[in-house]
Amino acid sequence: MYLNETYNDKVVRQFAIMTVVWGIVGMAVGVLIAAQLYWPSLNFDVPWLTYSRLRPLHTNAVIFAFGGSALLGTSYYVVQRTCHVRLFSDRLAAFTFWGWQAVIVAAAITLPLGITQSKEYAELEWPIDLLITIVWVAYAVVFFTTIARRRVSHIYVANWFYASFIITIAVLHVFNNLAIPVSLTKSYVVYAGAIDAMMQWWYGHNAVGFFLTAGFLGMMYYFVPKAAQRPIYSYRLSVVHFWALISVYIWAGPHHLHYTSLPDWVQSIGMVFSLLLLAPSWGGMINGMLYITAMWTAGVVQGLMWRAFNDDGTLTYSFIESVKATYPFYLIRLAGGVLFLAGMLVMAWNVWMTVRHEKPRPVPVPAPAPEPAAAGAAAPLPAGAAASGAQP
Repeated sequence: MYLNETYNDKVVRQFAIMTVVWGIVGMAVGVLIAAQLYWPSLNFDVPWLTYSRLRPLHTNAVIFAFGGSALLGTSYYVVQRTCHVRLFSDRLAAFTFWGWQAVIVAAAITLPLGITQSKEYAELEWPIDLLITIVWVAYAVVFFTTIARRRVSHIYVANWFYASFIITIAVLHVFNNLAIPVSLTKSYVVYAGAIDAMMQWWYGHNAVGFFLTAGFLGMMYYFVPKAAQRPIYSYRLSVVHFWALISVYIWAGPHHLHYTSLPDWVQSIGMVFSLLLLAPSWGGMINGMLYITAMWTAGVVQGLMWRAFNDDGTLTYSFIESVKATYPFYLIRLAGGVLFLAGMLVMAWNVWMTVRHEKPRPVPVPAPAPEPAAAGAAAPLPAGAAASGAQP
C-alpha cells in the first residue's frame, strides 16, 4: 500500500553526483602533495601550489566535500525511507545542497591563497564559518523535522547515528571557531595558549569521531542490512554500540597533546578514553592498512634515528638524515594514493554508465510498516529493503 506522496530524491542525486566529483578532486590533490614530498620540485615555486597551501585543501576536500556530500545525501535518503515521509521542505533541502557546494568552492579558492585560521580541519576564515553554520542549521531543521513528522513510532538506529553527527558537529564547529574578525579575510581566535590547543583538538579529534565515524556508521546500519537482505542481528547491541561510541569518543581529544603544556590530569583522561576506544578504532583502521603502514614504518624509523646516540653522547644522525631515510616510504604512500584515485575514477565511470540511459523515476512513500514485536528483538530491515514482507 502506498500513499499519494513521493520521496524527494532529487537532492539525494545531487549530493551523490557531487560526492563522486569532489572525491576525484580530493584524491587528485592528495596524490599531488604525496608526490611533492618525494619530488619537492613539484611545488613549482608557485605559492598557491606549494605543499603547505594544498595540504589543507586536500583534507577539506576529502573530509568535508567528499565525505560531507556523501553524509548529507545518504542521510536524506535514509531518513525518508525509515520514517515513511517526504523530506521536510524541498526548498530548505535544496538550500543545504547549494549552500554546502558554495562552502566547498569558497574553501577551494581561499586555502590556496593562504587565507586561513591555521587550525587543522578548521582552516576556513570567519565568513565561510558563518555560511557553514547557516547551512548546518538548515540541514538540522530538515533532518529533525522529517523525523518529527514520521509515520512510524520507531526511530531506526541509522538515524540515531546521523542525529549525533549533526548535533555534535554543530557544537564543535561553533565553539572551536569563536573568533574576533579584524577584516574580511582575517580573524583572531578568542582562546589562547593551552586552552586554544585543547579546543582545537577537542574539535579535530571529534571531527573524525562524529563526521567520519558516527555519520558513516549511520550509512552502515542502513545499507549493509539492505544489501545483505538480512535484519540487524541485535537491535539492542546496536543501541549499546551507539551509546558506547558517543559517550567515550568525545573525551579522547587530549591524546593529541601528550607531553605539552596541557595539564597532566587532562592528558591522563584523554589517554584512558583512548584505550577504551582501542578495539572499535582498530576495527575500522584495518581496512586502511593498503595505505597507512608506510607512514607507520616511516615514523618508527625516524623515531629510532632520533634516539640513536654515539658513545660520547652526541646524536648519531642529523634531523635531515632522518628525513632522507623516510623517502622510500613517501613513494609507497604515493602509490597508495594513486590506488585511491584510481578507485574514485572507476566509481565515477560506474556511476556514469549506470545513470546515462535511465531517467529518474519518483519513488512512492509506502504506508507505515508494522512495528517490531518486541524491544531488543532482531530489528526489521530498513524500509526500502527488498525482502519478504518488507516495503519496497
